[in-house]
Amino acid sequence: MKTRKPKDESEKKISLKLTILAIVLIAIFSIAITPVTFQNDTYYTIKVGEHIAEYGIDMQDPFSWHQDLAYTYPHWLYDLITYMIYSAFGFVGIYITTCILSVVLGISIFWVNKKLVKNEVISFFVTIGAMYLLMPYIAARAQLATFILFAWTIFFIEKFLETKKKRYAIGLIIIPILIANLHVAVFPFYFVLYLPYIGEYLIVLLGEFVYYKKFKIWLLKTRIKGLEKSNKNGEKLGKLTEKLNQLEEKVDKVKIRRTKDIKNPYKIKIVKNDAVKWLILIMIICVFTGFLTPLGDTPYTYLSKTMQGNTTENINEHQPMTLATDTEIICTLILFIAILMFTKAKIRLCDLFMLAGLLYMMLASRRQVSMFAIMCSVILNRLILEIDRIYTGNTIKDAAKVMAGKVGMILTTVLVLLLSFYFAKDKFDDTLVDETQYPVQACDFILENIDLGTARFYNEYNYGSYMIFRGIPVFIDSRADLYSPEFSGKQDDIFMDFINVSGISTFYEDVFEKYDITHVITYKSSKMNMIIKKTNDPNYKQIYEDNYFTIYERETSTNKIEE
Repeated sequence: MKTRKPKDESEKKISLKLTILAIVLIAIFSIAITPVTFQNDTYYTIKVGEHIAEYGIDMQDPFSWHQDLAYTYPHWLYDLITYMIYSAFGFVGIYITTCILSVVLGISIFWVNKKLVKNEVISFFVTIGAMYLLMPYIAARAQLATFILFAWTIFFIEKFLETKKKRYAIGLIIIPILIANLHVAVFPFYFVLYLPYIGEYLIVLLGEFVYYKKFKIWLLKTRIKGLEKSNKNGEKLGKLTEKLNQLEEKVDKVKIRRTKDIKNPYKIKIVKNDAVKWLILIMIICVFTGFLTPLGDTPYTYLSKTMQGNTTENINEHQPMTLATDTEIICTLILFIAILMFTKAKIRLCDLFMLAGLLYMMLASRRQVSMFAIMCSVILNRLILEIDRIYTGNTIKDAAKVMAGKVGMILTTVLVLLLSFYFAKDKFDDTLVDETQYPVQACDFILENIDLGTARFYNEYNYGSYMIFRGIPVFIDSRADLYSPEFSGKQDDIFMDFINVSGISTFYEDVFEKYDITHVITYKSSKMNMIIKKTNDPNYKQIYEDNYFTIYERETSTNKIEE
């Protein structure tokens, strides 16, 4: 014991040093990849939060000039918190909050990996890689908060299966309540994370049922009991009893062989964990947590309504992934394939289910890259550690000692700082509000010169949220679902009318006539603006233009610019 104690203390010191170093460097990297300029969702988030603070959740949209659109407030709590931050600290406060959430996400991924895989070095580098893949999805949006919750979901599931401790079960029940109020659109995905563990358990049960001939044994025992009760057919009873004994002997041999195979599998580790039965119970309890929200049944209906509509087919982040244009994802997949095919590393069946399921979801919808990066970081971590155990045994331990030394800490710090600078340098001149993408000056003109009480603006999807933020009623904004019949309760598909006009598949004048549009604000470079200018369309009078946006008054309308 005396000879091992110094070694244990030394390992603890190395672990502590690496953990502190990793947390600091991950925080720096997370801030470096956080964008300065806000996305369009941020603007309506502030305004929705303001509306909730003043009027509560009324399930009606107050920001479009379309009358009586039903609105589900899918991330009401996040909207309210964002508004409170904005009202206290302005845009800078939201940017700082986004940086903090990005840091919490990075540290959460590291901590979950460290605790589940028990290795700081691999966890650190895998986390940096995961955050790199998550870079396009880090923004002042509700999804950033739910990314953190999903990372901890995996931790609580695996720790509960390992220890059966109640605190992990409580954590699993609290998380879906938060998700149902912070970002209801991803509420169903929470339950997807349970499926790989349940799937493995069911496969084991099915395997035992088949290999151990449980049905045949049960049938023989039932027949024997029947004969024993009737006290008849003693000869037949003896034959059945003998047959049962022979079958049970065979099954015992199969059990011994299968136990050896399970302990030393060729490629896939299969483990029967009876705690999964309790995990299923927890999942069933969590299904009902969707009612702990002021949104009614929205957690249960939102996804199905979204899938029924056209919005997912026309929004970039919902589109299927094109691997040819996603080099980082190709490299990640090649890494997984190479490890599984060309090394002796073994993968848990539940991990294989998780990897395959998230891969399918990612290929079906590119936005699921975020979930793939978070969840599969743990799987990659395990595989790398398995390779080290099989082929070297001590490489990672030696690397940990080197990395925890002065030279190692300096080199690691310099490397991450250089990487952080590389991603941050293009953001140094960025502004919180990008005037090339959002009509800042044009909105100033509108507010000063146009009667919003009678105006009906046609605007484009990407900057409608900013117009809402400025208090200008819109034709459409980035709350895409709001404008589809499945959510709005209207027969008109406002979203598709916009898609058709912006793509020039429908003559814009027909749609403007349908909605009695009075004014048009458009990107200067848009197809519609080019057509209006080229044809000198007499129905449109240009009343404003800057470097990026143009405003027209539609001459067929009765609404005129105020003198």
